[in-house]
Order: sequence, then C-alpha cells, then structure tokens
Amino acid sequence: MSEEKENIQFELTDELIEQVEQLIESKKDRELKKLLDEFHYADIAEILDELNLEEAVYIIKLLDSETTSEILMELDEDNREKVLRNLSSKEIAEEIEELDTDDAADIISELPEERQQEVISHIEDEEHKAEIRELLAYDEDTAGGLMAKELVKVYETWTVAGCMRRIRGQAKEVTRVHSIYVVNKKNKLIGRLSLKDLIVAKSDQKISEIYIPSFDYVNVNDDVEDVAKVMAKYDLEAIPVVDENMILLGRITIDDIVDVMKEEADKDYQLAAGITGDVEADDTIWELTRARLPWLLIGMFGGIGAASIISGFSDAMLKFPALLMFIPLIQATAGNVGVQSSAIIVQGLANDSIDGSLLNRLLKEFLLGLVNGLAIAFIVLIISHFAFNTTYLESLTICVALISVIIMAALIGTFIPIFLDKRGIDAAVATGPFITTSNDVFGILLYFVIAKFILGF
Repeated sequence: MSEEKENIQFELTDELIEQVEQLIESKKDRELKKLLDEFHYADIAEILDELNLEEAVYIIKLLDSETTSEILMELDEDNREKVLRNLSSKEIAEEIEELDTDDAADIISELPEERQQEVISHIEDEEHKAEIRELLAYDEDTAGGLMAKELVKVYETWTVAGCMRRIRGQAKEVTRVHSIYVVNKKNKLIGRLSLKDLIVAKSDQKISEIYIPSFDYVNVNDDVEDVAKVMAKYDLEAIPVVDENMILLGRITIDDIVDVMKEEADKDYQLAAGITGDVEADDTIWELTRARLPWLLIGMFGGIGAASIISGFSDAMLKFPALLMFIPLIQATAGNVGVQSSAIIVQGLANDSIDGSLLNRLLKEFLLGLVNGLAIAFIVLIISHFAFNTTYLESLTICVALISVIIMAALIGTFIPIFLDKRGIDAAVATGPFITTSNDVFGILLYFVIAKFILGF
C-alpha cells in the first residue's frame, strides 16, 4: 500500500490544470510525473476530476499502480466508472492488487458482473483473490460488505517473543495497525492485546497471560448504520467483525465509517429536500426528474387539496377579506414549525438520543408550540390590527388560528418521524415536502374551522 504524502497546502487552480494539460499534450511524461509526485493521491484525484476522460486515463496509465490504485478510490464515482471502462481487465487487476481487500471489493462491485469475473481472474495473488470473492458475497450495507480482511491477530498460546516476530510479518500487509486481536486455536475472538503490554512483557510469557478479555465487536450481518453508531459511541478507530460463532473475519476502520456517515447524511438531506434516490448535480435531466418529480407531485396534490378547502369558504372570504390576506402566513408558519420539529426528531433518531415515551415527547412539543404560538400571535395581533386595520374578531381569529396551527404542526412533525421509525421506515422521508404539504392542508382547514367558529359565518 502506498505511503501517504503530506501536502496540506494543495490548491486546485486553473493554472495547475492548464499546466497538466500542456504536459499531457506535449507528451512530457517525466515532467508530468515529477509534478504529480509532489501531490497527495487525493489531490491528484481532484486534478483528474477536472480533466477530460482521455487525459485522466493517460495519467492513470502513466503513474505506477501503487499510486493510481489510491487515486481511483478518491475519484468521483461517475468519473471512476468512466476511467475503469477505458482500462483493460488486466490493468484494473493490477490496480486492485495494490489495494486493501475492502477497497478492492468496492471497485470490483462497481463493474458489470461479466467484467468482475474477468478482473478477478487476472489477480495473481490467490489469497487476495479469495478474500475479495468472500467480501463480494456480502451485502454492501452490512458489516461484511464494509470490512477488510487485513488485520493483525495473535493466538493466545503464542509467547511474547514469537508473537513479536509474527506481528512484523502481518503488519506489512496492514496500512495502519489500530488493534491487535487475540484468538484461540479455533480462530474465535477472545480479546485484544495492548501494544504497551506486549512491549513490557517478558519474552517467555504467554499471550494468554497479558491479553485484555474485554472488547467491542460487530456481527458480519449487522447493518452498517448500526456499526457506525457503535464506533461513534465508543470512539473507536477500528472494530473487529465476527460471525455467529465469534470467528474473527475482518475489521472495519474509521475511514470507512466516515464514508458511510457521509453517504447517509447526503441521503437524508436529499430525502428531507424531497429528492428520492442518490443523485448529483451532474446527472442527466431524466435522472434528476425521476428523483424530484414524485415529491413535487405530492406537493401539487397538497396544493390542490388546500385550494379546494379555500374554495369551500369563498363566501366567508367575501364577507371577511382579511382572512384571505393571512393564508400565506398560516401556511408558511405551519410548514416551518413542522420541518423544525421533524428535523430535530430525525436527528435524535439518527443519534439514538430520543428518550422517554412518545406521549411525553408530544406533551413537550405541545407546550413548546403553545409558547411559540403565543409569542408569534402577540406580534401578529399588533401588526394585523394597526397595519391591516382588521377588526377585533378578525385579529382574534388569526391569532387563535396561529396558535392552534403551530401546536398542530409541532405535534405532526414530532409524531410522524417516530411513527415511521418504529415501522422500520427511514424517518428522513417525514421532513421536507411531506411535512410541509400535510401541514399546509391541515393548517388551512384548521384556520377556516376556527374562523367559522369565532366569526360565525
């Protein structure tokens, strides 16, 4: 695996891109390699993302596989797919052999099934090949699909002296040694080993005398989100992966978990904004339309529902025109309060910080909505009376409706995410257009029901 280069002052500029393009065009390979050698592989990936496909492939084929394998992992997913399509199966296999098994499996899984087998057949290291095949068999959303096979493990029966010799050999295959795992003769995980304890121990001592029997672990079939929660909770840099019999299978490191958390955050953000599916700004119009249209249609039908409610009270608005002026205020307030409440609940569910019963949670939101409603209603009462010359009853109607709508929106924004979560549905779908639309409709209905009760039309 390649050593990381330290280059914290990298800045991608038009001048740098132009310089790289000129060196490619003039075929000055030595100068180009010398220039790129100054940068971290993540920086080179950023440069490649700005080049056209032909130029990106040129650089990939120019640099050594130890470097380009890491560059491929850092490339934008769409750009990586295009680059891989322009490499032969043997060239991809050469890149794969330089990567840890988890990264190798990730890249291969992006290829068409036929090509996957071609690439794997070109991998010369039989052990590496077998481990990649094993990882590909796991679902990508499980611990097995995320783990790497590279780790450092020792047997409880080894002596400290023998252990040190064997660790040196294992460590060569591991990019970073976060932990040393202790297994018994059946390869069952039984503990972990402190490097400090290993160093200070006597050379003839057995590992069974110095290892730590307490340890955190995850099952190979655990969901990646659950793995992320465990690692975040206990502040772990790596965690071992075992099967139902506690057989040690691999490990998951924090860099992979950060990627998972970022992907989940992106997905939840898109769901909250009313976008289904994983899309990016550069996707095709069809892909973007397919992701956005369903929620826009929900919003459309919600708007039609609100319009039909308003039309049902058209006579009342002719008699009390002030009611019409405050419809946008009612809708906007209901939508904003609902999104605020649901966003807090969704965040709490993601962090496992939602405690107590649903009833207590709803009671708290009721009181919070009441306080916020009274504050907003007081301000609106003054503005409506002096700026819009509303009558006393009209102002009272607007204020009572505002308080009621705010309480209703807070309760809906709290209840729906918790309700969905308890049924195994991603609570993020509750935010954004869904909450906004439902609160718009119910808010308008509640507004006119209160108006009818107070104004008597």
